[in-house]
Amino acid sequence: MSTAEHEKGAVSETPDRYGAFPRLTPEQLEDLSAHGERRRTAEGEVLYREGEPFREFLVILCGTVEILSDQGGPDERTVAVHGPGRFLGELGLLEGQAAFNTAVVREAGEILAVPVERQRALVGSDPVLGDLILRAYLGRRYLLIGLGAGFRILGSCYSRDTLRLREFAARNRLPHRWVDLERDKEAEALLRRFAIRPDETPVVLWQGERLLRNPSNAELARLIGLPAPAPAPAPAPAPAPSAENERCEVMVVGAGPAGLAAAVYGASDGLTTVTVDAVATGGQAATSSRIENYLGFPSGISGGELIERAVFQAHKFGARLMVPAEVSALAPQDDEYIVTFTDGSRARAGAVVLASGVRYRRLEVPGIDRLEGISVYYAATVHEAGLCRADPVAVVGGGNSAGQAALFLAQHASEVHLLVRGSDLNADMSRYLVDQVEQHPKIEVLLHTEVRGVAGKEKLESLTVEDNASHERRELQAAALFVFIGARPRTEWLKGVLALDERGFVLTGADAGAVADTNRWASLGRDPMLLETTLPGVFAAGDVRSGSVKRVASATGEGAMAIRLVHEHRERKGNLVTVGPEGRRPEAGGPVSSR
Repeated sequence: MSTAEHEKGAVSETPDRYGAFPRLTPEQLEDLSAHGERRRTAEGEVLYREGEPFREFLVILCGTVEILSDQGGPDERTVAVHGPGRFLGELGLLEGQAAFNTAVVREAGEILAVPVERQRALVGSDPVLGDLILRAYLGRRYLLIGLGAGFRILGSCYSRDTLRLREFAARNRLPHRWVDLERDKEAEALLRRFAIRPDETPVVLWQGERLLRNPSNAELARLIGLPAPAPAPAPAPAPAPSAENERCEVMVVGAGPAGLAAAVYGASDGLTTVTVDAVATGGQAATSSRIENYLGFPSGISGGELIERAVFQAHKFGARLMVPAEVSALAPQDDEYIVTFTDGSRARAGAVVLASGVRYRRLEVPGIDRLEGISVYYAATVHEAGLCRADPVAVVGGGNSAGQAALFLAQHASEVHLLVRGSDLNADMSRYLVDQVEQHPKIEVLLHTEVRGVAGKEKLESLTVEDNASHERRELQAAALFVFIGARPRTEWLKGVLALDERGFVLTGADAGAVADTNRWASLGRDPMLLETTLPGVFAAGDVRSGSVKRVASATGEGAMAIRLVHEHRERKGNLVTVGPEGRRPEAGGPVSSR
């Protein structure tokens, strides 16, 4: 949009085609008025600015407001224009992140301003208003991601640190744009503008002036406003503070569906609950384009939306989420546990829920390492799909994750080759997915097929595949390869701490009891409970647990169940409920919600 159009105020309101720009009803406006104040606006006034935290939830009563990306910069563009009855902001307002765009008054009028903290409480208490705002904010976040708004990552496609930053941004669903040092014409101009040498990349640029040289994930998180741990203070001659200074009743390690369920139920039950994750909230579930068999969502729900709703719910009940924060050690001390992080900081927890999930296995093919993150991926999100538009791609795997990825990618790629090692697609994939995959005109299913080679100089160009029944080989054209061939648990740091099975999954319940230290449990007068590990008060939930059902619904249920068992661990002695002063046995777990 031209400067002249801005000056004349010739800005038409953006239509609400996808539910991202709804209009509040007069009744909703009246209810909100009791919690905020009316304020006149002037043409050109900036209501909030990109890179700064949201302080107010703003509703337009009269006049118009334009939302700009990269305001004042070379890439300035209009994201949306809002008129009376519409509200401003996006997902960052609810999650405490900085704004990813700027709001400028184009036609003077009046707004209703509600303090952010009060608005977050209203969203949590009013289901109709809360659902309307949350859906709109989710839609706006994905609109920003699609536009490439937000910060820029400038780095080479061959740089491991560039790939690390891109993965962190994508997994946390942060609006950003990658400027490839090797191919993007904009890269050279940016290097000169900021006096950056190529060997100093990758760098993160935001607001046209803020620059971070090869930041850690935690530094990038703090720039955006994610609740990352603060840098550890420099060592002092005096003794370090006791770990008791940082204590919670429940520490949840991992923020996938199981971990977020534990956070929601723990906090809602009144337990001080801290949930940490090394990379992002959501785990593997967040990378699913659509989950269609999750109870209560008959038309399906994207993994990203499901996770964002869970994150907001956890915040609503007072759970503390820290990302990125990686746990490196767990040690019992005085009937509690000391949790140590990779930065050297420590915290004390009365109970621990292990919900660290799994990571996808790498495909063992010669030469594939150099293409990982460039055109070989282990997730299929909007970010990866945007890099292979109108090109043929291949998906390796025969489970639900592979089926969901193939269907999602078929919306973007010209053709999708689904490579399945087995002879029957029904063996590991849900029937509803099999039907959709087999009927999709863009998906070619190749059974008993395995990848034997990759070709391409700077990125993937083709695959060599083999029929493992006839041993015939052929070449497939593919600009990207998506791999979903099973997973391994994130439990390397638990070896020697508690019992794992032969594949590294955490043993619980009767399996844990069979190999547990009998002296430790004899003193308690009980065996490990259903989700309890070989350490009393340490529970495992979701995919990381040996014998678990690898489904989102199952992980969610186990996360909730783990909190029920935490209460029993806290309030029971042995296998008997503690007898009260009047000789009666109170209900196990005390006043805990059983919903």
